[in-house]
Amino acid sequence: MTKENLILLADAYKYSHHKLYIPGTEYIYSYFESRGGKFQETVFYGLQYFLMEYLQGAVITKEKLDEAETTLLEVFGRNDVFDRSRFEYIIEKHGGRLPVRIKAVPEGTVTGVRNVLMTIENTDPNCYWLTNFLETLLMQVWYPCTVATLSREIKKTVKKYYDETASEAAFAGIDFVLNDFGFRGASSVESAGIGGSAHLLNFSGSDTLIGSTFAKRYYQAPVAPGLSIPATEHSIVTMLGEEGEVDIFRHILNAFPTGTIACVSDSYNILRACREYWGTELKEQILNRQGTLVIRPDSGDAIQTLLKVFEILMETFGYTVNEKGFKVLPPQVRVIQGDGISYSSIPPIFEALKQAGISAENLVLGMGGALLQRVNRDTQEYALKCSYAVVNGKPINVQKNPLELDANGNTRVSFKKSKSGKQKLVLENGVYISLPEHEAPEKADQLVTVFEDGDIKATYTFNQIRKNATI
Repeated sequence: MTKENLILLADAYKYSHHKLYIPGTEYIYSYFESRGGKFQETVFYGLQYFLMEYLQGAVITKEKLDEAETTLLEVFGRNDVFDRSRFEYIIEKHGGRLPVRIKAVPEGTVTGVRNVLMTIENTDPNCYWLTNFLETLLMQVWYPCTVATLSREIKKTVKKYYDETASEAAFAGIDFVLNDFGFRGASSVESAGIGGSAHLLNFSGSDTLIGSTFAKRYYQAPVAPGLSIPATEHSIVTMLGEEGEVDIFRHILNAFPTGTIACVSDSYNILRACREYWGTELKEQILNRQGTLVIRPDSGDAIQTLLKVFEILMETFGYTVNEKGFKVLPPQVRVIQGDGISYSSIPPIFEALKQAGISAENLVLGMGGALLQRVNRDTQEYALKCSYAVVNGKPINVQKNPLELDANGNTRVSFKKSKSGKQKLVLENGVYISLPEHEAPEKADQLVTVFEDGDIKATYTFNQIRKNATI
C-alpha cells in the first residue's frame, strides 16, 4: 500500500467544493476521455495500478485525517474550508472505504478519440463531493495511456517500413525494434514504472527495469515482459583512450563470445570504428560469433550518419538482397540508433534507408526522454468532466459548451464541449462509439465496473492487455 495520504492527493481548491455544490446535491457522475490531440486513436492503460496502489481498502483513517487536517489548515490559513466531518463520515459509515463506483473500458482497449473511457460516481448521497475530489489522482491515468498510445503509433510506423522493405523472416523481430531507454530521463521512479510498462504493451525491448516490475506487481505478468542485452557505455569504451579503442572492442567481443551485444562506437570516429576496427581488424571474429554485434552511433545527424555507417558496413561485411529487393547485413551485424529518436524523427530515418535500398530489418532504435517524458496531458487532450448529477432527487444532465474566440475575434465551437448525461460505450461494426446511457438499449455497454465501495471488481493481466492493444 502506498505511503501517500489519499486525503491530501487532490488539488487544494477541491477541499472547498463540499460547500460550493448547490445544496441538495446527492450524486455526481463524471467521465474520462481523450478529446483529440496528436493521434486519432488512444490506448487505455494504467487505471488498475492507481486502484491497487491508492484506492482499494480502508484508505481513510483517523491518523491520515489528523495529518491532513494539520496540513490543510496551514494551506488555507482558515478553518472553514476543510471539513473533517466529511471524511469522518466515510470512516464511521464505510470503514474508511471509498463509496464510489468506477467503470472503465478493459485495459489495452484501443478506441478513437472523444470516447468515454472511464466513469466515476458516488454511491452514497452524503459523499457527492467525493467523485470529483478523486479527479486529481485518477486523471493521472493520462500518462500511461499516452505512453502506450505513442509507443503503439511508432509500432505502426515500424510495421509500415517492414511491410515495404523487410524479409518475412525478419517480422519476428519487430517487437524489439523500439527499445525503452527512458528510465534516467523520467521524472520519477513511479513514472518510469507505469510509463515503462505502458511501452511494453507494444514492444519487448527495454532497459527500464522498473517497467517490468510494475507489470509483474500490478498486472500479474508471469515473467518480466521487458527484455535487454549486454551493452557498453562510453565509460567502458574510452577507458584506454583513442589509441586503445580497438583493444576495448576486442575485449568486449571476448567478454561475450555468444549472443547479442551492443557497443557504442562513436567515442572518437564512428566511420573509422566501422571501417577499420569492426569491419577489418575484428571482422572475422564477428562473423564467427554465434550471435549479433549491434553497433551504436550516438552523435551527429542521424540520417547522414546511418547512411554512411551502413555504406561502410555493407562494403566491409557484405550483404544479401531480400525478396523485396533491399539490402540486408549478415545476421552477425546490426545497428542501433539511440540518439535523437522521437515519433517525428523515426519515419524520415526509415524512409532514408528505404530510398538507399537498405531494409528496415538492419536497424533497431532506442528512445529515452521522447518516449517517457516528452508527453503531457494535452498530447491526447485528456479530461475528466461531470455529465450527470442528482439534486434533491431530480436527475440533471450536465454539460459545458464554451463560447470561444479565435485569433481573429470570431466565435467558434470549442473542442472542450463536454458530453451530457450518463454515458456508455458501444461497439458498432468494430468501431467504439459513445452514447447517452438510455440510447441503443440493445447494445451492450463496453464499460466494466472495476471498482466499487473500496473493492476492485475486475482485473486484467498484462498478457490480456497486450492482446487487447495488438495492432
